[in-house]
Amino acid sequence: MKRVLVLAGTSEARELIGRMPDGVDVNASLAGVTRAPVDLGCPTRIGGFGGVDGLAAYLREERIDVLVDATHPFAARMTRQAAEAATVEGVAHVILQREGWTRQAGDDWRFVDEFDEVAANIPEGCTVFLGTGRQTLEQFANMTGRRLLCRVIDPPQRDFPFQGGRFVVGRPPFSIAEEVAFFTQESVDWLVVKDAGGARSRSKLDAARQLGLPVVMQRRPALPDAPVVRNVEDCLAWLADQR
Repeated sequence: MKRVLVLAGTSEARELIGRMPDGVDVNASLAGVTRAPVDLGCPTRIGGFGGVDGLAAYLREERIDVLVDATHPFAARMTRQAAEAATVEGVAHVILQREGWTRQAGDDWRFVDEFDEVAANIPEGCTVFLGTGRQTLEQFANMTGRRLLCRVIDPPQRDFPFQGGRFVVGRPPFSIAEEVAFFTQESVDWLVVKDAGGARSRSKLDAARQLGLPVVMQRRPALPDAPVVRNVEDCLAWLADQR
């Protein structure tokens, strides 16, 4: 029986695990960022591996045949470590990463490589919605003079790190109408997002277009040298070719 490890944390990972064919023994791994993760329906490991060496040891000890990296497009360190560990252990490896977003007529997007470039795009005095997660907040330390809103899934266990900002608790997905209402209620002037891709989280971009709000978007990090598939169907086809 083929043993597959899925580095999960995305909707694509959940779909892939649910559609695994017979004859596959699938295990999953989650980073542990969310306190109450969705049940993936298979044995699931929570927490990091301890770098490349730790992941390589896990692949070896668990006799993993195939490693599927279906982490978030911005989980760059995990993606890099997965590629290195798979190479070290000679394990077949594929990256399942959805396509990035495509600009539509009426979108006002400005791209940056790093979040410390955002302040140069957004004037002081603006209300800024950070759709980037709490893990990135420290990168906005130079955003003084702006009112910052950061949406999180779990209630925060610490105060907002910058004066004048606050956390907003909510679990996606959100409809376009919900995002329009939220941005209007909070008098949001700018959005800051990562180019995460996917339909589930696109609604905030559609709401921004509807309201005429500009968006600063972080470009995706480069991928390591490995096979890449963009959807679950292609990943299943790739897995079927691993004899």
